[in-house]
Formats: sequence, C-alpha cells, structure tokens
Amino acid sequence: MNAEDTLPRRRVTLNILRYNPQDASSAPRLQSYALEASDGMTLFIALNELREQQDPTLQFDFVCRAGICGSCAMMVNGRPRLACRTLIADLPDESTLTPLPFFELIGDLSVNTGKWMRGMSERLETWLHARDAQPDLRRIEERMAPDTAEAIYEMDRCIECGCCIAACGTAQMRPDFVGAVGLGKIARFRLDPRDTRMDDDYYELIGDDSGVFGCMSLLACHDVCPKSLPLKTQIAFLRRKMALVG
Repeated sequence: MNAEDTLPRRRVTLNILRYNPQDASSAPRLQSYALEASDGMTLFIALNELREQQDPTLQFDFVCRAGICGSCAMMVNGRPRLACRTLIADLPDESTLTPLPFFELIGDLSVNTGKWMRGMSERLETWLHARDAQPDLRRIEERMAPDTAEAIYEMDRCIECGCCIAACGTAQMRPDFVGAVGLGKIARFRLDPRDTRMDDDYYELIGDDSGVFGCMSLLACHDVCPKSLPLKTQIAFLRRKMALVG
C-alpha cells in the first residue's frame, strides 16, 4: 500500500439551493452536504455521488460530462461554470451552488435554458439564409477560404450553456436582450459567404438596445465563457458595423 493511500481525503461542504417551484409548500433554502473528495473529482462527479448516496431528490442537469452539451451550467460561488469542467480541488472547502439566474427554474440547480435559446434563435433567425429556397442538400458544399471557414467554426463552438447570459448585467435588466450568445450567432452568419442577408437585415435584428447597443461593455460574458470564444471581439465588430449602417 502506498503512503498516499493512507492519507485522509479532503472533506468539502457543498451548500446547494433547494427549491421546487412546482410544489406550493416548497421554499428556497440552502442545504449543506459533506463528502470526501477523491483525486480528479469534478463538481459533476461530486453531485452525482451526493444524489446516489445521500439525496436522490437533488435536481441538476447533465448529459455529456465533457463540456460539450452545456447542460450542467450553474452558479459556483457566484460565478457561472460548467460542473463537469470544475475540479473540486480548485474550490474552497465550502462552496455554494445556485441555479443560473434569468432562466426559468425547473428545480434546485436545474433550469430551462432550451426554452430561452429557442426563442432567441427564432427571433434572430439563426439559420443559413441560402440563395436557393430549396437547396439540393446532396450537392458538394461551396468552397470557401480556409481563414473564413476557421472563423465560422470558431463561433460554431458555442454550446448554448447560458453562462454568458447568467453573467450579463444587461440581461438581468432587459428580458428581451439577446445577449452574447445571440450576438455571436449573428456574427457567425455575417461571416458566412453562403448567407444572403445584407447589413440592413442584420441591423433590423440587433441594431437597438435589445441587441448590440444594449451591451454595457462589462464583458463578463467573455470572462465566463467555458469555450473561450472571442465574444468581446465579435461584439465590438458588430457594434462598429451597426454604427456605420445606422
């Protein structure tokens, strides 16, 4: 047996907001859970251990465990983070977990980001507006410059986790604000040479206070994005373009 195997494991406490909005008798409260942290344990693993061993009623979301689906986003000590990408070793001995603000609460740490994301996507029409009304999907894709393809791919890496919205001061004050995720999608299609929309079309979508001019330039969205997307660069680019169009 190695000497390391005999060392006591670090004990951590997670204070988790518990609340079921579907239950009239439920009231928001913090509930504390203690557990022993293992090597390499993520917050996602810790929450699953709590649900399996201590409290099966605990609600939180997860799918991929690899920072791809974005469903495990939550507030960790006041900062939006993905549970599957957060190491317990990087957290203090006692941490507080709450659901993402702004989104509809399902229960405990689970929120309905999909409902908001769909509404935003429909409002901004975040799909390719091709030249042909009925394009032949069997044909080979149009060639484009490698730099353009790389720039489009960079913005396509958004996983719609909602962290940027949860950190956004404007979103907390303006429910109609499309946020960095919406502005990022517009920036993506502006880059795509296959999209037929013009500057005026984009201005109609985001050229007001619910769009690019509502951003207060605090750029918390850029700081908390788990995919490290260049959000501040894209927002600044859109603001300059919209100012010229306006």
